[in-house]
Amino acid sequence: MSLQAQPHEASEPETPHLDFAGTTPYEDYVRADVLTHLQHTLSDDPGEMVFLVTTQVMELWFTVIVHEWETAAAALRGDDVPTAIAALKRSTREMEALNASWKPLGQLTPAQFNSYRSALGDGSGFQSAMYRRMEFLLGEKSASMLVPHRGAPRVHAELEKALHEPSLYDEVVRLLARRGHPVPDAVLHRDVSERYDASDAVEAAWTAVYSGDGDADLARLGEALTDVAELVWRWRNDHLVATRRAMGAKPGTGGSAGVAWLEKRARKNVFPELWTARSHV
Repeated sequence: MSLQAQPHEASEPETPHLDFAGTTPYEDYVRADVLTHLQHTLSDDPGEMVFLVTTQVMELWFTVIVHEWETAAAALRGDDVPTAIAALKRSTREMEALNASWKPLGQLTPAQFNSYRSALGDGSGFQSAMYRRMEFLLGEKSASMLVPHRGAPRVHAELEKALHEPSLYDEVVRLLARRGHPVPDAVLHRDVSERYDASDAVEAAWTAVYSGDGDADLARLGEALTDVAELVWRWRNDHLVATRRAMGAKPGTGGSAGVAWLEKRARKNVFPELWTARSHV
């Protein structure tokens, strides 16, 4: 009996392609050599490296999240709710990764933090321009927060542009109005460079949305925004707890009130009417 012919199998190379004329395509795309040589510690303490790298990772996540929220805002301006929801859902997964960045820092003792805290000088996380853009997109506008960036023209210009553009939530409220909800002109045409204040009319609009079809696009948009708001709250609280563990009630490195300032921030609700409307459904 003859053996059945086996199908021809192409021989696999023993090693991947290793010979490139210049840098690797991976390096050209990721710029890993740049990223992994941006760490310049200022103390001899070995724990400073994880603090520095974790902070840099946070900055990268801020950048991605700003991209997602700007994508969502642009989609809402064009009445493209599915694209906005998709961007918001991506951002929640990214925010979960961002929030997990507190893990390496969340149990620092005062002694561990003090071993390199002096290297930070007046540096503080609230000086992060990309985090400030996140806050502006949430409606937490403040012209005074541009002041620390006057010495960096490009950064200052980007923040000034973001200050004077409608926030993500401004675009949401305008969409509610276009969908027939009675939002007052004072809300629709407010000075978008100012912090957003809760509106009874917007609360009533969300109450109507949540009292209707739960599968409607506005209801799904509301839930996507609520997921974002919850993760922002968790970020702020994780920041508060990590700071309280590392430095107690000492003033912050950037001159803020430290824990007291973070406690005030943690009490604020993002997209406030989405939370208060639930009491009326």
